[in-house]
Amino acid sequence: MSDVGHTREEVRRARYAVAAVFAVHGAVTGSFATRVPWIQDHASLSTGRLGLALAFTAFGASCSMPLAGRISHTFGSRTALRGLIALWTLSLVLPSLAPNLYTLCLAMFTYGASAGMADVAMNALGVEVERLLGKSIMSGLHGMWSAGALTGSAAGTLAAHLGADARLHFLLASAVLTVLGVPACGWVLDVQPADHEEPPPRFALPPRSALLIGAVGFCAVFAEGASLDWSAVFLRDRLDSSAGLAAASTTGFMLTMAVARIAGDVVVNRFGAVRTVRAGGVLAVLGGLLIVVAGHPAVAMTGFALMGLGIAVVVPLCFAAAGHAGPNPSQAIAGVATITYTSGLIAPSLIGGVAQATSLVVSFCVVTALACGLAACAGVLRSAERHSRGEVSPRPAAVPDPRP
Repeated sequence: MSDVGHTREEVRRARYAVAAVFAVHGAVTGSFATRVPWIQDHASLSTGRLGLALAFTAFGASCSMPLAGRISHTFGSRTALRGLIALWTLSLVLPSLAPNLYTLCLAMFTYGASAGMADVAMNALGVEVERLLGKSIMSGLHGMWSAGALTGSAAGTLAAHLGADARLHFLLASAVLTVLGVPACGWVLDVQPADHEEPPPRFALPPRSALLIGAVGFCAVFAEGASLDWSAVFLRDRLDSSAGLAAASTTGFMLTMAVARIAGDVVVNRFGAVRTVRAGGVLAVLGGLLIVVAGHPAVAMTGFALMGLGIAVVVPLCFAAAGHAGPNPSQAIAGVATITYTSGLIAPSLIGGVAQATSLVVSFCVVTALACGLAACAGVLRSAERHSRGEVSPRPAAVPDPRP
C-alpha cells in the first residue's frame, strides 16, 4: 500500500476519525446485545434455537472477513470503509424484523458479514495510523469501540426498561449511527495500492505465523461473545432479574472493557504484552467463577465486569501483532480475525446447546475453562512484545512522533 504524502496533521486527524469509526461500530453491537431477550421472545425461540441463530452472526463474519482486503484494494481504504460502515449500521434493523428462526438466521448472517468486513477495514487503517505515528494506539482504538458499545448498550438498557419495541429502537439507532459514521470516514487515511501491487486474493487462508496468535484471540473472543450475547439472558433466566437489570449486566461488562482498553496502551507499554495478558487471564477466570457460583444478580454482574476487564486488551494486541507482521495489514488482520472470530461462531451455539442440555451455569464453566487459556498461552505474544520494545525492527514510521 502507498502511504506517501501524508502529513503529520493528516495522520493525527485520521487517528481521531478512525477512533470515531471504532466507536460507531461498537455502538451497533451494544445496541443489539441488550435486546437479545426481546428478539428471542419476538421470534418465539428456545435457548438452544437462539444459540443457533446467534451463531450465524460469527458465521457471516468469518465468511466475509477475507473479502475486506480485496475490497479496500479495489476501491481504496476510505471509500471501502465508508461503504462498509454504512452497510453495518443499516444492518442493525434486520434482526428485530425476523419473526422466526429461519429469518433470524438469515438476518444474523447478513448482520455478521457486514460487521466482519467493516471490522477488518477499520483495524487495518488503525494499524497504518499506528505505524505512521510510531507508537501504540490499537488498545485505545478498541477502547473507543468499547465506549461506543457501552453507549449503545446504555441506550438499549433504557429502551428495555421502558419496554420499547426493538424495531423502533433499532431503526432510530441505525439512522443516528449512519449519520455519525459515514461522515467520519471522510477523514481517515485514503490508502491506495501501489501501481504494481498485486491485489490480495479474494479469500486468504491464515498464515502459519497467525495460528498461535489466533489461538489466544480465540479464547478471548469466545468469552467476549458469550458474555455479550448471554449475560442478559443469564440474569433473566437464572437469577430471575428484570429486563432492565438483565440489560444492565451487559452494560457493566462493556464498561470494564472500555476502561481497560482505553488504559491498555499505557499498561502494555509498562508491563509488556505477555504479563498483561496473563494477568487479564487470571481476572477473567475469577470473573467466570463468580458467574458460575452467583446466587444474586450483583455477584453475577461483578463476574461479568471482571470478565470484561480480563479479556479487554487481548484482541487489540492480536490484531496489532498481525497488522505489523507483513506488508498487507488487511490480509494479515483478516487471517487472524478469521481464526479468532471462529470462536464467535462456536460460542453462541455451544453456550445455547450446553444450556439446553444442562444449564447456563455449566455453559459458563466452559467459558471459564477457556479463559484459563489466556494465562497459559500468553507467551505466544512475546514476539509482539519484542516489537513494541524495539527489539525487532518495524517498518520505518513516516511520521515520527517526538512525544513519549
